[in-house]
Amino acid sequence: MTSSVDGLVSGLSTSSMISQLMTIEAQPQTALKTKVTTALTAVASYQSVNSKVSALKSAGDTLGQLSTWRAIKATSSSSTVSASTSTNINAATGSLTFDVTSLASKQYTTMAVDTTLYAKDADGKVDDPSPLPAGDTITVTTGSYDENGAFTGSATGVDIDISGDKSAAGIAKAINAANCGVTAYVLKTGDNQGVLQMTSAKTGAANGFQITGLDGAGLNGDSPATTSAKDAQLQVNGGGGSTYSVSSSSNTFTNLMAGVTLTVSKEENDVTVDVANDTSSIADQFQAMVDAANASLQEISKQTAYDASTKTGQPLTGDFSVREMSQKILSSISMGLSYDDPASTADNPLPKIKFGSLAKIGIQLDSSGQLTFDRAKFNDAYANDPTSIQTAGIQFGDQVESMGDAMTTSLTSIITGRNNEISGLNDQISDWDVRLAAKREALQKQYADLEVSLGKLKDQSSWLSGQLAGLS
Repeated sequence: MTSSVDGLVSGLSTSSMISQLMTIEAQPQTALKTKVTTALTAVASYQSVNSKVSALKSAGDTLGQLSTWRAIKATSSSSTVSASTSTNINAATGSLTFDVTSLASKQYTTMAVDTTLYAKDADGKVDDPSPLPAGDTITVTTGSYDENGAFTGSATGVDIDISGDKSAAGIAKAINAANCGVTAYVLKTGDNQGVLQMTSAKTGAANGFQITGLDGAGLNGDSPATTSAKDAQLQVNGGGGSTYSVSSSSNTFTNLMAGVTLTVSKEENDVTVDVANDTSSIADQFQAMVDAANASLQEISKQTAYDASTKTGQPLTGDFSVREMSQKILSSISMGLSYDDPASTADNPLPKIKFGSLAKIGIQLDSSGQLTFDRAKFNDAYANDPTSIQTAGIQFGDQVESMGDAMTTSLTSIITGRNNEISGLNDQISDWDVRLAAKREALQKQYADLEVSLGKLKDQSSWLSGQLAGLS
Protein backbone atom coordinates (compact mmCIF):
# COMPACT_ATOMS: atom_id res chain seq x y z
CA MET A 1 0.00 0.00 0.00
CA THR A 2 1.29 3.47 -0.88
CA SER A 3 1.92 5.65 2.17
CA SER A 4 1.60 9.39 2.29
CA VAL A 5 2.81 12.23 4.47
CA ASP A 6 0.77 15.42 4.94
CA GLY A 7 1.78 17.87 2.15
CA LEU A 8 5.30 19.16 2.70
CA VAL A 9 5.02 21.19 -0.50
CA SER A 10 1.32 22.02 -0.65
CA GLY A 11 0.85 22.46 3.09
CA LEU A 12 -2.40 20.46 2.82
CA SER A 13 -3.52 17.94 5.50
CA THR A 14 -3.80 15.15 2.97
CA SER A 15 -4.39 12.35 5.57
CA SER A 16 -7.39 14.27 6.93
CA MET A 17 -8.73 14.88 3.43
CA ILE A 18 -8.36 11.19 2.56
CA SER A 19 -10.15 10.14 5.76
CA GLN A 20 -13.07 12.44 4.99
CA LEU A 21 -13.27 11.18 1.40
CA MET A 22 -13.16 7.54 2.66
CA THR A 23 -16.02 8.26 5.08
CA ILE A 24 -18.13 9.31 2.10
CA GLU A 25 -16.96 6.31 0.07
CA ALA A 26 -17.83 3.93 2.99
CA GLN A 27 -21.42 5.14 3.37
CA PRO A 28 -22.88 2.14 1.49
CA GLN A 29 -20.87 -0.24 3.71
CA THR A 30 -21.95 1.65 6.83
CA ALA A 31 -25.58 1.22 5.75
CA LEU A 32 -24.97 -2.52 5.36
CA LYS A 33 -23.47 -2.71 8.88
CA THR A 34 -26.50 -0.91 10.26
CA LYS A 35 -28.75 -3.47 8.56
CA VAL A 36 -26.72 -6.29 10.14
CA THR A 37 -27.03 -4.75 13.61
CA THR A 38 -30.80 -4.33 13.17
CA ALA A 39 -31.16 -7.88 11.86
CA LEU A 40 -29.12 -9.34 14.75
CA THR A 41 -31.32 -7.51 17.25
CA ALA A 42 -34.43 -8.91 15.56
CA VAL A 43 -33.00 -12.45 15.54
CA ALA A 44 -32.30 -12.20 19.28
CA SER A 45 -35.91 -11.12 19.84
CA TYR A 46 -37.28 -13.97 17.71
CA GLN A 47 -35.09 -16.44 19.62
CA SER A 48 -36.32 -15.08 22.94
CA VAL A 49 -39.95 -15.55 21.89
CA ASN A 50 -39.13 -18.98 20.46
CA SER A 51 -37.62 -20.19 23.75
CA LYS A 52 -40.82 -19.28 25.63
CA VAL A 53 -43.08 -20.86 23.03
CA SER A 54 -40.90 -24.00 23.04
CA ALA A 55 -41.40 -24.23 26.81
CA LEU A 56 -45.18 -23.98 26.25
CA LYS A 57 -45.00 -26.75 23.66
CA SER A 58 -43.04 -28.93 26.10
CA ALA A 59 -45.57 -28.27 28.89
CA GLY A 60 -48.41 -29.28 26.58
CA ASP A 61 -46.56 -32.45 25.62
CA THR A 62 -46.10 -33.41 29.28
CA LEU A 63 -49.76 -32.75 30.08
CA GLY A 64 -50.82 -34.91 27.13
CA GLN A 65 -48.74 -37.92 28.22
CA LEU A 66 -50.68 -40.83 29.71
CA SER A 67 -47.87 -41.31 32.24
CA THR A 68 -48.66 -37.87 33.69
CA TRP A 69 -52.18 -39.03 34.48
CA ARG A 70 -50.96 -42.34 35.87
CA ALA A 71 -48.84 -40.60 38.51
CA ILE A 72 -49.27 -42.31 41.86
CA LYS A 73 -48.33 -41.60 45.48
CA ALA A 74 -47.51 -44.31 48.00
CA THR A 75 -47.68 -44.01 51.79
CA SER A 76 -46.44 -46.54 54.34
CA SER A 77 -47.80 -47.14 57.83
CA SER A 78 -44.29 -47.95 59.07
CA SER A 79 -41.27 -45.70 59.43
CA THR A 80 -39.01 -48.66 58.63
CA VAL A 81 -40.66 -49.43 55.30
CA SER A 82 -40.23 -46.74 52.65
CA ALA A 83 -42.41 -46.64 49.55
CA SER A 84 -41.41 -44.71 46.42
CA THR A 85 -43.08 -44.43 43.04
CA SER A 86 -41.94 -44.01 39.46
CA THR A 87 -43.56 -42.96 36.20
CA ASN A 88 -45.24 -46.09 34.89
CA ILE A 89 -48.26 -46.15 32.58
CA ASN A 90 -49.14 -49.54 34.07
CA ALA A 91 -49.08 -48.22 37.64
CA ALA A 92 -52.08 -49.23 39.69
CA THR A 93 -53.68 -47.94 42.85
CA GLY A 94 -54.57 -50.10 45.81
CA SER A 95 -53.52 -51.24 49.27
CA LEU A 96 -51.16 -53.95 50.48
CA THR A 97 -50.70 -55.39 53.98
CA PHE A 98 -47.77 -57.64 54.85
CA ASP A 99 -45.31 -58.85 57.49
CA VAL A 100 -41.57 -58.36 57.05
CA THR A 101 -40.40 -61.83 58.14
CA SER A 102 -36.70 -61.49 57.26
CA LEU A 103 -34.15 -59.04 55.92
CA ALA A 104 -31.62 -59.69 53.19
CA SER A 105 -28.13 -60.46 54.45
CA LYS A 106 -24.72 -61.50 53.20
CA GLN A 107 -23.01 -64.74 54.14
CA TYR A 108 -20.46 -64.44 56.92
CA THR A 109 -17.93 -67.22 57.46
CA THR A 110 -15.59 -66.70 60.41
CA MET A 111 -12.80 -68.57 62.13
CA ALA A 112 -10.77 -67.69 65.23
CA VAL A 113 -7.09 -67.63 64.27
CA ASP A 114 -3.62 -67.29 65.77
CA THR A 115 -2.02 -63.96 64.89
CA THR A 116 1.19 -64.47 66.90
CA LEU A 117 4.35 -62.85 65.50
CA TYR A 118 7.67 -64.68 65.84
CA ALA A 119 10.27 -63.11 68.12
CA LYS A 120 12.74 -60.63 66.67
CA ASP A 121 15.78 -62.19 65.01
CA ALA A 122 19.42 -61.10 65.48
CA ASP A 123 18.93 -58.15 63.18
CA GLY A 124 15.98 -56.90 65.19
CA LYS A 125 13.50 -57.63 62.40
CA VAL A 126 10.15 -59.32 62.96
CA ASP A 127 9.76 -62.60 61.08
CA ASP A 128 6.58 -63.71 59.33
CA PRO A 129 3.46 -64.12 61.48
CA SER A 130 2.42 -67.54 62.58
CA PRO A 131 1.13 -69.69 59.67
CA LEU A 132 -2.19 -71.52 59.94
CA PRO A 133 -2.13 -75.32 59.78
CA ALA A 134 -3.68 -75.48 56.30
CA GLY A 135 -2.75 -76.98 52.94
CA ASP A 136 -1.25 -75.07 50.04
CA THR A 137 -4.62 -74.49 48.33
CA ILE A 138 -8.09 -73.44 49.40
CA THR A 139 -11.19 -73.56 47.16
CA VAL A 140 -14.07 -71.09 47.06
CA THR A 141 -17.33 -72.23 45.43
CA THR A 142 -20.24 -69.80 44.98
CA GLY A 143 -23.83 -70.99 45.11
CA SER A 144 -27.17 -70.59 46.87
CA TYR A 145 -28.97 -71.62 50.02
CA ASP A 146 -32.49 -73.04 50.17
CA GLU A 147 -35.04 -72.24 52.86
CA ASN A 148 -33.58 -74.99 55.04
CA GLY A 149 -30.05 -73.61 54.82
CA ALA A 150 -28.76 -76.32 52.47
CA PHE A 151 -26.04 -75.10 50.07
CA THR A 152 -25.94 -75.90 46.35
CA GLY A 153 -22.88 -74.90 44.37
CA SER A 154 -23.66 -73.13 41.09
CA ALA A 155 -20.18 -72.82 39.57
CA THR A 156 -16.81 -74.50 39.39
CA GLY A 157 -14.80 -73.73 42.48
CA VAL A 158 -11.93 -71.25 42.38
CA ASP A 159 -8.64 -72.69 43.62
CA ILE A 160 -6.51 -70.18 45.53
CA ASP A 161 -2.80 -70.76 46.18
CA ILE A 162 -1.84 -69.81 49.76
CA SER A 163 1.48 -71.61 49.88
CA GLY A 164 3.48 -68.36 49.87
CA ASP A 165 1.86 -66.99 53.03
CA LYS A 166 -0.35 -69.13 55.24
CA SER A 167 -0.87 -66.51 57.93
CA ALA A 168 -4.43 -65.28 58.47
CA ALA A 169 -3.54 -61.96 56.82
CA GLY A 170 -1.87 -63.76 53.90
CA ILE A 171 -4.91 -65.97 53.32
CA ALA A 172 -7.23 -62.91 53.38
CA LYS A 173 -4.99 -61.15 50.87
CA ALA A 174 -5.03 -64.17 48.53
CA ILE A 175 -8.83 -64.46 48.69
CA ASN A 176 -9.30 -60.76 47.86
CA ALA A 177 -6.85 -61.00 44.94
CA ALA A 178 -8.79 -63.96 43.46
CA ASN A 179 -11.92 -61.82 42.75
CA CYS A 180 -14.10 -64.83 43.49
CA GLY A 181 -17.12 -62.96 44.89
CA VAL A 182 -15.84 -63.15 48.45
CA THR A 183 -13.99 -60.53 50.49
CA ALA A 184 -11.85 -61.35 53.50
CA TYR A 185 -10.10 -59.52 56.31
CA VAL A 186 -8.68 -60.18 59.79
CA LEU A 187 -10.15 -58.60 62.91
CA LYS A 188 -7.81 -58.40 65.93
CA THR A 189 -9.47 -59.64 69.11
CA GLY A 190 -6.37 -59.83 71.30
CA ASP A 191 -2.62 -59.53 71.29
CA ASN A 192 -2.12 -62.88 69.56
CA GLN A 193 -5.64 -63.71 68.47
CA GLY A 194 -8.02 -62.57 65.77
CA VAL A 195 -10.88 -63.60 63.52
CA LEU A 196 -10.54 -64.35 59.82
CA GLN A 197 -13.86 -63.16 58.36
CA MET A 198 -14.99 -63.98 54.83
CA THR A 199 -18.06 -62.22 53.42
CA SER A 200 -20.09 -62.59 50.23
CA ALA A 201 -20.00 -59.56 47.93
CA LYS A 202 -23.80 -59.29 47.72
CA THR A 203 -26.82 -60.00 49.89
CA GLY A 204 -29.35 -62.72 49.11
CA ALA A 205 -29.58 -66.50 49.32
CA ALA A 206 -28.31 -66.83 45.73
CA ASN A 207 -25.03 -65.13 46.69
CA GLY A 208 -23.63 -67.68 49.14
CA PHE A 209 -20.32 -69.51 49.01
CA GLN A 210 -18.51 -72.51 50.43
CA ILE A 211 -14.82 -72.56 51.33
CA THR A 212 -12.77 -75.75 51.67
CA GLY A 213 -9.21 -76.24 52.79
CA LEU A 214 -9.42 -74.44 56.12
CA ASP A 215 -11.00 -77.21 58.21
CA GLY A 216 -9.20 -77.46 61.55
CA ALA A 217 -6.97 -74.46 60.75
CA GLY A 218 -8.39 -72.19 63.45
CA LEU A 219 -7.48 -71.79 67.08
CA ASN A 220 -7.88 -75.03 69.03
CA GLY A 221 -8.33 -76.83 65.71
CA ASP A 222 -11.59 -75.08 64.96
CA SER A 223 -13.11 -75.01 61.46
CA PRO A 224 -14.85 -72.00 59.85
CA ALA A 225 -18.40 -71.24 61.09
CA THR A 226 -20.96 -69.89 58.64
CA THR A 227 -24.00 -67.64 58.88
CA SER A 228 -25.88 -68.26 55.63
CA ALA A 229 -26.85 -65.54 53.18
CA LYS A 230 -30.59 -64.83 53.23
CA ASP A 231 -33.21 -63.15 51.10
CA ALA A 232 -35.53 -60.50 52.40
CA GLN A 233 -39.00 -61.98 52.68
CA LEU A 234 -42.51 -60.62 53.01
CA GLN A 235 -45.59 -62.54 54.04
CA VAL A 236 -48.38 -60.81 52.13
CA ASN A 237 -52.04 -60.80 53.16
CA GLY A 238 -53.80 -61.95 50.01
CA GLY A 239 -57.31 -61.41 51.35
CA GLY A 240 -59.84 -63.92 52.59
CA GLY A 241 -57.33 -65.28 55.08
CA SER A 242 -54.87 -66.35 52.37
CA THR A 243 -51.21 -65.36 52.41
CA TYR A 244 -48.25 -65.71 50.07
CA SER A 245 -44.52 -65.08 50.34
CA VAL A 246 -42.40 -62.74 48.25
CA SER A 247 -38.61 -62.71 48.43
CA SER A 248 -35.84 -60.41 47.21
CA SER A 249 -32.06 -60.76 47.22
CA SER A 250 -31.90 -57.21 48.57
CA ASN A 251 -34.09 -55.30 50.99
CA THR A 252 -35.81 -53.64 48.03
CA PHE A 253 -38.95 -55.03 46.38
CA THR A 254 -40.02 -53.83 42.93
CA ASN A 255 -42.39 -56.58 41.85
CA LEU A 256 -45.23 -56.24 44.34
CA MET A 257 -47.16 -53.32 42.85
CA ALA A 258 -46.59 -51.77 39.42
CA GLY A 259 -44.74 -48.47 39.70
CA VAL A 260 -44.02 -48.89 43.44
CA THR A 261 -40.70 -49.73 45.09
CA LEU A 262 -40.60 -50.88 48.73
CA THR A 263 -37.49 -50.85 50.90
CA VAL A 264 -37.56 -52.65 54.26
CA SER A 265 -35.12 -52.18 57.13
CA LYS A 266 -36.64 -54.08 60.06
CA GLU A 267 -38.62 -57.24 60.72
CA GLU A 268 -42.15 -56.30 61.78
CA ASN A 269 -45.80 -57.23 61.27
CA ASP A 270 -48.91 -55.59 59.87
CA VAL A 271 -47.33 -53.02 57.58
CA THR A 272 -49.78 -51.35 55.18
CA VAL A 273 -48.83 -49.49 52.02
CA ASP A 274 -51.54 -47.44 50.32
CA VAL A 275 -51.17 -46.31 46.71
CA ALA A 276 -53.45 -43.58 45.30
CA ASN A 277 -53.53 -41.31 42.27
CA ASP A 278 -51.20 -38.34 42.74
CA THR A 279 -53.66 -35.58 41.89
CA SER A 280 -51.22 -32.97 43.17
CA SER A 281 -48.63 -34.04 40.59
CA ILE A 282 -51.19 -33.72 37.77
CA ALA A 283 -52.20 -30.27 39.02
CA ASP A 284 -48.52 -29.29 39.00
CA GLN A 285 -48.40 -30.02 35.25
CA PHE A 286 -51.44 -27.81 34.64
CA GLN A 287 -49.79 -25.04 36.62
CA ALA A 288 -46.57 -25.48 34.64
CA MET A 289 -48.47 -25.14 31.37
CA VAL A 290 -50.30 -22.02 32.57
CA ASP A 291 -46.99 -20.51 33.69
CA ALA A 292 -45.43 -21.29 30.30
CA ALA A 293 -48.38 -19.71 28.47
CA ASN A 294 -48.14 -16.54 30.58
CA ALA A 295 -44.37 -16.37 29.99
CA SER A 296 -45.00 -16.62 26.24
CA LEU A 297 -47.65 -13.89 26.33
CA GLN A 298 -45.40 -11.58 28.32
CA GLU A 299 -42.41 -12.10 26.02
CA ILE A 300 -44.48 -11.52 22.88
CA SER A 301 -45.91 -8.34 24.40
CA LYS A 302 -42.43 -7.15 25.35
CA GLN A 303 -40.91 -7.77 21.91
CA THR A 304 -43.80 -6.22 19.96
CA ALA A 305 -44.53 -3.23 22.25
CA TYR A 306 -44.97 0.31 20.89
CA ASP A 307 -44.67 3.48 22.98
CA ALA A 308 -47.05 6.06 21.46
CA SER A 309 -45.67 8.88 23.61
CA THR A 310 -42.13 8.46 22.28
CA LYS A 311 -43.19 6.90 19.00
CA THR A 312 -40.69 4.11 19.46
CA GLY A 313 -41.19 0.41 19.02
CA GLN A 314 -39.42 -2.82 19.85
CA PRO A 315 -37.61 -5.10 17.36
CA LEU A 316 -40.78 -7.07 16.47
CA THR A 317 -43.36 -4.28 16.72
CA GLY A 318 -44.30 -4.54 13.08
CA ASP A 319 -44.37 -8.35 12.87
CA PHE A 320 -48.02 -9.37 12.65
CA SER A 321 -47.20 -13.10 12.71
CA VAL A 322 -45.70 -12.79 16.19
CA ARG A 323 -48.54 -10.60 17.46
CA GLU A 324 -51.01 -13.18 16.19
CA MET A 325 -49.40 -15.84 18.41
CA SER A 326 -50.78 -14.07 21.48
CA GLN A 327 -54.28 -14.25 20.05
CA LYS A 328 -53.90 -17.96 19.35
CA ILE A 329 -52.79 -18.65 22.91
CA LEU A 330 -55.65 -16.61 24.38
CA SER A 331 -58.19 -18.16 21.99
CA SER A 332 -57.15 -21.65 23.04
CA ILE A 333 -58.52 -20.75 26.47
CA SER A 334 -61.41 -18.41 25.73
CA MET A 335 -62.95 -20.57 22.97
CA GLY A 336 -63.31 -23.60 25.22
CA LEU A 337 -62.31 -27.17 24.46
CA SER A 338 -63.66 -29.56 21.85
CA TYR A 339 -61.98 -32.63 20.43
CA ASP A 340 -62.53 -35.76 18.38
CA ASP A 341 -64.06 -38.63 20.31
CA PRO A 342 -61.20 -41.09 21.02
CA ALA A 343 -63.63 -43.93 20.21
CA SER A 344 -64.33 -42.53 16.74
CA THR A 345 -63.14 -44.62 13.75
CA ALA A 346 -63.29 -44.28 9.98
CA ASP A 347 -66.09 -46.85 9.90
CA ASN A 348 -67.88 -45.36 12.85
CA PRO A 349 -67.31 -41.58 12.96
CA LEU A 350 -68.62 -39.98 16.13
CA PRO A 351 -69.48 -36.33 16.78
CA LYS A 352 -66.85 -34.10 18.35
CA ILE A 353 -66.92 -33.95 22.11
CA LYS A 354 -67.63 -30.42 23.30
CA PHE A 355 -66.10 -30.20 26.73
CA GLY A 356 -66.81 -26.50 26.94
CA SER A 357 -65.18 -23.92 29.16
CA LEU A 358 -61.78 -24.77 30.62
CA ALA A 359 -62.94 -23.04 33.78
CA LYS A 360 -64.40 -26.44 34.65
CA ILE A 361 -60.88 -27.62 35.38
CA GLY A 362 -59.72 -24.33 36.89
CA ILE A 363 -58.16 -22.59 33.85
CA GLN A 364 -59.41 -19.16 32.79
CA LEU A 365 -58.36 -15.64 31.80
CA ASP A 366 -58.21 -12.78 34.26
CA SER A 367 -58.90 -9.10 33.56
CA SER A 368 -55.25 -8.47 32.61
CA GLY A 369 -55.28 -11.09 29.88
CA GLN A 370 -53.21 -13.58 31.87
CA LEU A 371 -54.10 -17.22 32.51
CA THR A 372 -54.91 -18.41 36.01
CA PHE A 373 -55.22 -21.91 37.45
CA ASP A 374 -57.47 -22.85 40.37
CA ARG A 375 -55.93 -26.00 41.84
CA ALA A 376 -58.83 -26.68 44.23
CA LYS A 377 -61.35 -26.51 41.40
CA PHE A 378 -59.32 -28.97 39.35
CA ASN A 379 -59.02 -31.36 42.30
CA ASP A 380 -62.79 -31.31 42.80
CA ALA A 381 -63.49 -31.89 39.11
CA TYR A 382 -61.01 -34.76 38.94
CA ALA A 383 -62.39 -36.39 42.08
CA ASN A 384 -65.96 -36.25 40.69
CA ASP A 385 -65.19 -37.59 37.21
CA PRO A 386 -61.56 -38.70 36.79
CA THR A 387 -62.08 -40.45 33.45
CA SER A 388 -63.70 -37.47 31.73
CA ILE A 389 -61.20 -34.98 33.16
CA GLN A 390 -58.27 -37.19 32.18
CA THR A 391 -59.49 -37.45 28.58
CA ALA A 392 -60.10 -33.71 28.36
CA GLY A 393 -56.74 -32.91 29.95
CA ILE A 394 -54.83 -35.15 27.55
CA GLN A 395 -56.66 -33.68 24.54
CA PHE A 396 -56.03 -30.13 25.77
CA GLY A 397 -52.34 -30.90 26.29
CA ASP A 398 -52.10 -32.33 22.77
CA GLN A 399 -53.74 -29.21 21.32
CA VAL A 400 -51.36 -26.91 23.19
CA GLU A 401 -48.40 -28.99 22.01
CA SER A 402 -49.63 -28.83 18.41
CA MET A 403 -50.13 -25.06 18.64
CA GLY A 404 -46.66 -24.60 20.17
CA ASP A 405 -45.11 -26.80 17.49
CA ALA A 406 -46.62 -24.68 14.70
CA MET A 407 -45.35 -21.51 16.38
CA THR A 408 -41.81 -22.80 16.90
CA THR A 409 -41.69 -24.04 13.31
CA SER A 410 -42.69 -20.59 12.05
CA LEU A 411 -40.23 -18.79 14.33
CA THR A 412 -37.41 -21.16 13.43
CA SER A 413 -38.05 -20.52 9.74
CA ILE A 414 -37.96 -16.75 10.31
CA ILE A 415 -34.75 -17.00 12.32
CA THR A 416 -33.12 -19.14 9.63
CA GLY A 417 -34.15 -16.63 6.95
CA ARG A 418 -32.79 -13.70 8.96
CA ASN A 419 -29.51 -15.50 9.62
CA ASN A 420 -29.14 -16.18 5.90
CA GLU A 421 -29.81 -12.51 5.24
CA ILE A 422 -27.14 -11.52 7.80
CA SER A 423 -24.67 -13.90 6.17
CA GLY A 424 -25.31 -12.29 2.79
CA LEU A 425 -24.90 -8.79 4.21
CA ASN A 426 -21.63 -9.77 5.88
CA ASP A 427 -20.36 -11.06 2.51
CA GLN A 428 -21.18 -7.69 0.97
CA ILE A 429 -19.42 -5.90 3.83
CA SER A 430 -16.32 -8.03 3.22
CA ASP A 431 -16.43 -7.12 -0.49
CA TRP A 432 -16.61 -3.45 0.46
CA ASP A 433 -13.53 -3.87 2.68
CA VAL A 434 -11.55 -4.84 -0.42
CA ARG A 435 -12.98 -2.00 -2.53
CA LEU A 436 -12.39 0.62 0.17
CA ALA A 437 -8.82 -0.54 0.75
CA ALA A 438 -8.16 -0.14 -2.98
CA LYS A 439 -9.81 3.30 -3.00
CA ARG A 440 -7.72 4.47 -0.03
CA GLU A 441 -4.55 3.29 -1.74
CA ALA A 442 -5.54 5.13 -4.94
CA LEU A 443 -6.21 8.37 -3.04
CA GLN A 444 -2.93 8.13 -1.18
CA LYS A 445 -1.06 7.63 -4.47
CA GLN A 446 -2.98 10.48 -6.10
CA TYR A 447 -2.08 12.94 -3.34
CA ALA A 448 1.50 11.70 -3.22
CA ASP A 449 1.80 12.28 -6.98
CA LEU A 450 0.29 15.74 -6.48
CA GLU A 451 2.97 16.60 -3.94
CA VAL A 452 5.66 15.42 -6.37
CA SER A 453 4.22 17.56 -9.18
CA LEU A 454 3.93 20.59 -6.91
CA GLY A 455 7.52 20.05 -5.83
CA LYS A 456 8.69 20.08 -9.43
CA LEU A 457 6.71 23.24 -10.19
CA LYS A 458 8.19 24.87 -7.12
CA ASP A 459 11.68 23.94 -8.27
CA GLN A 460 10.96 25.34 -11.78
CA SER A 461 9.58 28.53 -10.24
CA SER A 462 12.70 28.96 -8.17
CA TRP A 463 14.91 28.40 -11.24
CA LEU A 464 12.93 30.93 -13.32
CA SER A 465 13.13 33.43 -10.51
CA GLY A 466 16.90 33.00 -10.46
CA GLN A 467 17.20 33.44 -14.24
CA LEU A 468 15.07 36.56 -14.20
CA ALA A 469 17.13 37.99 -11.38
CA GLY A 470 20.29 37.40 -13.42
CA LEU A 471 18.92 39.22 -16.45
CA SER A 472 18.23 42.29 -14.40
